[in-house]
Amino acid sequence: MPKTQVTVFPSSAALAEGVAELFALRAVEAVEERGRFHAALSGGTTPLAAYRRLAAAPWADLVPWGSVELWFGDERCVGECDGERNDAAAREALLLHVPAPPENVHPVASLAPDGAARYEALLRERLSSPAPAVPVLDLVLLGLGEDGHTASLFPGLAALGETERLVVRVDGAPKPPPSRVTFTLPLLNAARCAAFVVSGRGKSAALARVLSGDRALPAACVDPPFGERLFFLDRAAAGED
Repeated sequence: MPKTQVTVFPSSAALAEGVAELFALRAVEAVEERGRFHAALSGGTTPLAAYRRLAAAPWADLVPWGSVELWFGDERCVGECDGERNDAAAREALLLHVPAPPENVHPVASLAPDGAARYEALLRERLSSPAPAVPVLDLVLLGLGEDGHTASLFPGLAALGETERLVVRVDGAPKPPPSRVTFTLPLLNAARCAAFVVSGRGKSAALARVLSGDRALPAACVDPPFGERLFFLDRAAAGED
């Protein structure tokens, strides 16, 4: 089976169903094999339909929530109650509706000056991966911007070139808010599975460049050498609609 796989879904509803199924099945597999499922959720609006679908039967009933630990691939540097936070959106769409233990959901203290370092330390602790080892997440859900960014790794910013730190603060992002905390490529590329969820015609040009291997785009640099890279697309993103 090829390491990079592209799946085009016929509708946005089918895309959401596919992502929910992926999460649920990988959770069952990870818990059976390793006793724990570590997944990083994506921000933005595209994955919210998938989170809502995951919160309902049959997928919500299949996931062994007590053994699931949830992380956030990036977070905006806004207040804890701000609706712009990625964890707030995930909470409304998913976490309020499933029995995930609160202590297993790990928000980013993005306003704290040492928030990135604290998040990296927590990842290392919970996944028993002291430096220089890199924690291996079971599933990382990722989006894709029209400029080719993913998580909060933007073209031309220093975070893209980080080779040692696993989580960094980003200032000067080209879209608001300008300050964020993000996973870096060493962490993303250690994952067992990195899954891009892409919707809409506006993403099709960037997607084509990513799939062609154009490493000028941050998303193209996410390619786990020992894991899978999946692209879950609707027809518009695939240029078929």
